Amino acid sequence: MITNFDFKKKFGQNFISDKNLLNAIADDAGVDAQTQVLEIGAGAGALTEVLAEKAEKVVSIEIDKDLKPYLELVRVNHPNVEFIFGDFMRIDSEEIESHFDKTYAVVANLPYYITTPIIFRLLEEKFNISSMTLMVQKEVAERFAANESNKEYGAVSVMLQSMCDISVTRIVNRNMFFPQPNVDSAVVNLKINFNKYNIPNREMFAKVVKAAFMWRRKTLNNCLQMGFDFEKVEVEQIIAAAGLKNQVRGENLSVDDYIKLSVAVENHLNEKN
Repeated sequence: MITNFDFKKKFGQNFISDKNLLNAIADDAGVDAQTQVLEIGAGAGALTEVLAEKAEKVVSIEIDKDLKPYLELVRVNHPNVEFIFGDFMRIDSEEIESHFDKTYAVVANLPYYITTPIIFRLLEEKFNISSMTLMVQKEVAERFAANESNKEYGAVSVMLQSMCDISVTRIVNRNMFFPQPNVDSAVVNLKINFNKYNIPNREMFAKVVKAAFMWRRKTLNNCLQMGFDFEKVEVEQIIAAAGLKNQVRGENLSVDDYIKLSVAVENHLNEKN
């Protein structure tokens, strides 16, 4: 365990040292001798070491330069590890991708406050990744994997499930971390599958999903009226064209339903113009 270190709340630093758990995370990610890995948030290097023991190569990004002395020790013992010091959200994607010569896996113990932005950056900029295996807040993992009509189901669920096959592989008690956070965590695996659904216009799909969950307590009719400035009769026509029930709520629609709805919205807009 790292000692005499000034943990920084602004970076959401909660480290893991249990070797069994670290090995389990690497196994959940399917890391083997042919796998190249991008780790986001090296921390003190505990997970980095485990990944290095199993993987062909590990490239680890760490924002906190004060951790350099600890991570240099990891690199001495594991020559297949490279460290990049900086903020993942600010480092150019081409710089990151230049460290890999094939598709790679992302494995990370992510700070809670920036989990979703990191995931969507990886997906929207289409990094050459095969999967993401992430330690995240338990409630966030449940939201990612939630099905329609579940209280956890939301816009993030729909967007991620439209691009990934998602499974929660294990729940991790808060006492496994130091410093101990106020919530439990979970390991979630997202296998990238951009061809999972045929979505003709992803930008329109995203706009429709966002509008449907913008006002969660309102019906889909009201959300589309406000989100797209449609008249009531227009929305009723769009919902009928998508084969959906009038006055349904966004939380009750599947990913397939949202695809049909986004096509109906786009067709309606094209007809108007």
